[in-house]
Amino acid sequence: MRPFSFSIRKQFYRLNVNFTDCIQIITKKEVVAKIGINISTGSLQKEEIIVGIDLGTTNSLVAIIHPDNKQPVALKEHDSSSLVPSVIHFDEQGNITVGNEAKRFLVTEPQQTIFSVKRLMGKSYNDIRERSSFFTYKVIDDNTESLVKIQAGNKFYSPVELSSYILKELKHRAEHILKTPVTRAVITVPAYFNDAQRQATRDAGKLAGLDVLRIVNEPTAASLAYGLGLNKEESKTVAVYDLGGGTFDISILRIAGGIFEVLSTNGDTYLGGDDFDQAIVDYWVGQTGITREELQLHKQVAQSFRLKAEEAKRFLSTANAFTSEIAGTPVHLTREKFEELIRPFVDRTIVCCTKALKDAGLSVTDIDEIVMVGGTTRVPLIKESIGQFFGKKVHDDVNPDEVVALGAAIQADILAGNNKDLLLLDITPLSLGIETMGGLMDILIPRNSKIPSKAGRQYTTQKDGQSGMRISVFQGERDLVKDNRKLAEFNLTGIPGMPAGLPKVEVSFLINADGILSVTAKELRSGVSQTVEVKPQYGLTDAEVEKMLLDSITHAKEDMQSRALVEAQTEAKQIMETTSQFLSRNASLLSTEEIEVTQNAIAVLNAVMESGNKDMIQEKIEALNDISRPYAERVMDQAISKVMSGKSIKGSI
Repeated sequence: MRPFSFSIRKQFYRLNVNFTDCIQIITKKEVVAKIGINISTGSLQKEEIIVGIDLGTTNSLVAIIHPDNKQPVALKEHDSSSLVPSVIHFDEQGNITVGNEAKRFLVTEPQQTIFSVKRLMGKSYNDIRERSSFFTYKVIDDNTESLVKIQAGNKFYSPVELSSYILKELKHRAEHILKTPVTRAVITVPAYFNDAQRQATRDAGKLAGLDVLRIVNEPTAASLAYGLGLNKEESKTVAVYDLGGGTFDISILRIAGGIFEVLSTNGDTYLGGDDFDQAIVDYWVGQTGITREELQLHKQVAQSFRLKAEEAKRFLSTANAFTSEIAGTPVHLTREKFEELIRPFVDRTIVCCTKALKDAGLSVTDIDEIVMVGGTTRVPLIKESIGQFFGKKVHDDVNPDEVVALGAAIQADILAGNNKDLLLLDITPLSLGIETMGGLMDILIPRNSKIPSKAGRQYTTQKDGQSGMRISVFQGERDLVKDNRKLAEFNLTGIPGMPAGLPKVEVSFLINADGILSVTAKELRSGVSQTVEVKPQYGLTDAEVEKMLLDSITHAKEDMQSRALVEAQTEAKQIMETTSQFLSRNASLLSTEEIEVTQNAIAVLNAVMESGNKDMIQEKIEALNDISRPYAERVMDQAISKVMSGKSIKGSI
């Protein structure tokens, strides 16, 4: 839930919630098909390639529909791989490398090399706390529900910024191969991604200079790559088994009349081919007598073991035995032993499949097709086990590393209007959202959402006894509402007096089939509500829509910097206020030195507030957190101890 005017990270926008003007929400299909923006020249083009992008946890790639044979193809240079490792490295000078070049720093410079950033998209530190040891780089623990921040050197990055570097590399790669600007894309995400994660993916695309026309579920894309759903007369239930390097997902889809419905999803975000490699390493370590402690001390040797294990895994997909050596030590592995090592992991995926079927209310006999996704599904044991579980042959003809991107390219071709057999539903040409603290735009319904469409989000109050909120509704793609178009305002009044953070105010957007937007704000505890209908009176011309889209892309970096600065300033205000209140309420429990050091840190943070340097503000926030955390935990422990002994303690926690 989101307190108003409290913290403004993507999941925690706070706001002074207002409605008057009436406007038309444009729903013209042709807007999507006709807008082509050349980022290099700023000119509008009538024809342009729309690419499909698989933004993966381990690897990413980009695909298009080949202009000659009209078949989807993953882009690659000459005989190189189509895969770009989803790894980002920052050197001491702040230079950024992405992909294979960055991957070689994973062992030598782990704190400067970011991987698996997809796992952090739309997440707070509390969401990933139990798995934080997985990351070798610093993920900031701010003890809140704010979106995570990652530190590399003396700079702080959001998952959106980091993902944008990967997308920028894919964009550059596509432009180099195609010899033409690439500015529009379809990007895939897991079916279980929530609204915050999908919006974060859109933001990353925009920051990379891409107009993201659609966010498509990965299982839907994989099904499209196999031609499932392209026949409007077809009705099938499909299981998409997706096992990559670091994650596993199983999705059950119903396809009817060209419409894809996700019935259920299940999986394990920490299960993949990396676990297979580790099982081989552990086996070899046991065989050679090398201890784990020795591996930890000699990271180059550990990396050699890991790379050799990955080589063995790939080799045993087509052979019965693997023999090699590591640092002069011979190693050997048979397929039989390999399958014994990985059997527990395969069984875990089957448990997930069983749960997904149960959630969908189906049995294995109800599944018509099984689609295999992810490079790890090349392992014969997996294909055999899944085929036996579902009782039918699996689809594995398309390259499992590329199948999602190929499906995204098919969806992009449909959006481009080249596939006349499939009907595009009406869409919203510009995003719709509300103003949050600091004048930021919180998007509830992204552009290109199908109509009818509905979205909602919960907020709460900042001040004790707050009885009203003002909601301002905007249309546009910029991060600051001053650069977007205001649609309406209204006041929600009559909220019962409650402590700050207790009211639950849900703001809902509903666009009906006629393109009319209704906005409702409701305090869930008391039932107090207010609804305003944004009626069509006047709208935007195609040229105005095009200009707003162009501005959002050309100013994406500037907008991101503005948003990040406002968020850092708001977080700084919050922590200074909270810490000051803690000091005044618990002064008797703290030493004079603790109070003095904390007050000095607050003064330093306050001094850099208006510096305009987001990283410096964040650095001072972390410094204040580091100072206050030990005594805050001590006071909490004392309070718990007193309560457990049946006594009370003077002060306030």
